[in-house]
Amino acid sequence: MASKKLRAANADEGDGLAVDMSPMIDMVFLLLIFFIVTANLVVVKMDKRVEVPVAEHSSPQEKKTGRIVINVYGDDAMAEAGGRYSMGDEKFTPFPDDDAAILEYIKEQKNKMEGTVKPQLHLRGHRNVEFKHCRRIIRIAAEAGVDQVIFASYASSKAYQ
Repeated sequence: MASKKLRAANADEGDGLAVDMSPMIDMVFLLLIFFIVTANLVVVKMDKRVEVPVAEHSSPQEKKTGRIVINVYGDDAMAEAGGRYSMGDEKFTPFPDDDAAILEYIKEQKNKMEGTVKPQLHLRGHRNVEFKHCRRIIRIAAEAGVDQVIFASYASSKAYQ
């Protein structure tokens, strides 16, 4: 008996239930556009003149946002770079040999990130540079209020081959 009723219901060629998919597709595209626009694309520019050291126990950083990149050049690359330090922008602009200019740059970058992420100093020091030059940048960053430091390094020496 139930099967006759089922066959009769299935045999009906009526309009049936039609779901309009266009609002859902519109919402998916709107969400996609929203996330593309609001996502911050963070690219850490790497200056090829800075050969970072190799550290066996290094690990890649999970969080890529909130980095203030400063390059510290070795003696051989310093003349080509135009100075001992450069900011990690598009052109690797060299700093004058002045603590005030470096402090101003770090404060400016920190203020840009204010309220969104906690700023971190991403220090890319050449593997042959004396640590006193890196310590100078760390001290200046501490004066600017940036207390987290990421040292750039490779996990193996294969990066230089």
